[in-house]
Amino acid sequence: MALLAPVFFLTLLLASSSYGQRQRRPPAPEGPIETVKIQENFNLHQLAGKWFLVGVASKCDYLREFNHQLEATSIVAAIPDGKTLAISTFRRLDGICWNIKQQYNPTKTTGRFLLKGRGYGGNVDVVVGETDYNSYAILYYQKRRKISIKLYGRDIRVSDAVISKFEQHVTDMNMNEDLTYYFPTYGFCDSADEFHILDETKN
Repeated sequence: MALLAPVFFLTLLLASSSYGQRQRRPPAPEGPIETVKIQENFNLHQLAGKWFLVGVASKCDYLREFNHQLEATSIVAAIPDGKTLAISTFRRLDGICWNIKQQYNPTKTTGRFLLKGRGYGGNVDVVVGETDYNSYAILYYQKRRKISIKLYGRDIRVSDAVISKFEQHVTDMNMNEDLTYYFPTYGFCDSADEFHILDETKN
């Protein structure tokens, strides 16, 4: 028994050591959104108001297959508490106008938000990459390390110079024109009745 005791404690020590090593997992690799440069001197309040969705760049398979079904889309951004973006998205589905409500929660980084989703991996990181507040805004969305870039305009059309800026952001994320889709400039919804409101803030 005298010989067994040291062996027993050595086994416990090795087991404890290996357990600790298993606990110290390497950090998860950074997502592509971590490389995005956030709009300098970002002013949240100037982002409020109505915007039209002009274009989106994404590797999403659904978009690639059904981009011919894109509907004119607009959003209204409000700031109810001085730090959170309350977004109402208006678009048609089967000819009926819907209002989809979402909440972009602030993070420790100015110009970066978190859109909470359902289940594991449902959250979306949002970054304001570039905006002049008066005519355009380029936002990045990352879900499960997959990124999309959206171009919004204060008007249904933006200048060629703004399109060039957007396309440069797309190129910087290793995407191209084959993965860029532009939205219709007609058929917008301004409102939705009470039976066609999808409130995702209650998830």
